[in-house]
Amino acid sequence: MVFTAIGIAASPLGLNLFSMTPELGAVTLVAELALTLVLFADASLIDIKVLTRSPARIPARLLLIGLPLTMLVGTALGAVMFSEFSIWAVAMMALILSPTDAALGQAVVQSERVPNQIRQSINVESGLNDGIALPPILFCMALLGAESEGEGGHWLRFLILQVTLGPIVGLAVGYFGGKLIEKAARHGWMDEGFQRLSALPLAILAYAFAESVGGNGFIAAFCGGVGLRLGDALTDTRHQMQEFAEAEGLQLILVVFLIFGLAIVPSVVSYWGWRELIYALCSLTVLRMLPVAVSLIGAKLDWASIGFIGWFGPRGIASVLYLLMAIASLGVEGYESLMSVIVLTVLISVFAHGLSAVPLSEWYGRAEKDKSRT
Repeated sequence: MVFTAIGIAASPLGLNLFSMTPELGAVTLVAELALTLVLFADASLIDIKVLTRSPARIPARLLLIGLPLTMLVGTALGAVMFSEFSIWAVAMMALILSPTDAALGQAVVQSERVPNQIRQSINVESGLNDGIALPPILFCMALLGAESEGEGGHWLRFLILQVTLGPIVGLAVGYFGGKLIEKAARHGWMDEGFQRLSALPLAILAYAFAESVGGNGFIAAFCGGVGLRLGDALTDTRHQMQEFAEAEGLQLILVVFLIFGLAIVPSVVSYWGWRELIYALCSLTVLRMLPVAVSLIGAKLDWASIGFIGWFGPRGIASVLYLLMAIASLGVEGYESLMSVIVLTVLISVFAHGLSAVPLSEWYGRAEKDKSRT
């Protein structure tokens, strides 16, 4: 909230101290670096056992049922409200708005008042849904790019290379890179400081190698984190790398939120209207909460818990970074209204979820405590 507010205050909407555009090279560079590191760090923290051993498998339900439903209903509503756009453009908007961001609700994830099962479910969901949403977003972008350039079947070959070579390269870099770092740590060739520093180079290597052979660098970065986990590196070594990746990722995230307020919000304000506002509010409420409720049928949770999980699906860094990726690939012209919806949704979410995290966590914690006493 603070970094976004500072960005807006310094932008032409406020004191007009700086003027930037989303297409600026420095903006794209910071965004790509942040996305690469965030995807790598999130994937390296994946614990498949958490998805399956948690009571009622709540994270798995949210990711395998709730997330696809959010994508589908978001696309359906968007197709009705923005009928002048192609279905692929509308779908891209809905997909970009589907991942959640636990960084905007850290007070929830870290609150001891909230039951651990609920906190872990929200945290695991937000850590994985950005990587899951990336391939279909790339699919929509490839189709839109092919349409604008009048190409035939080139987009299919491009997409196949992106989603096949990216994972292969990423898994290899993460797995073998982790093994080499583990060996160096075991023999005392690398101290803890350099173990921490190795997270960023691994993520960048996965990205660079994939792009050099025609794969997608972001998918490779995510799979690089998976490969590191599969490599079963020493726990201490992996934790050193994860701590650095999370810390540096958070630093870059804060910079991106500053850029969001400074460059992105001012560029789309003129396109906001009632239609954009209605979709943004629906995206943060019914388009999120209804799929969550459906996915948790049979999970033996009360309505307070389902509503709490449904509300704390904030849209943040993943949506901003995927938006910047779409701008870099497709440009803004012709997509102004749809991209303004994404920006408005994230802006509302930053403050709505940021301000409600602490009071709602305390209220929910008291309610659960009272219920356990009765």
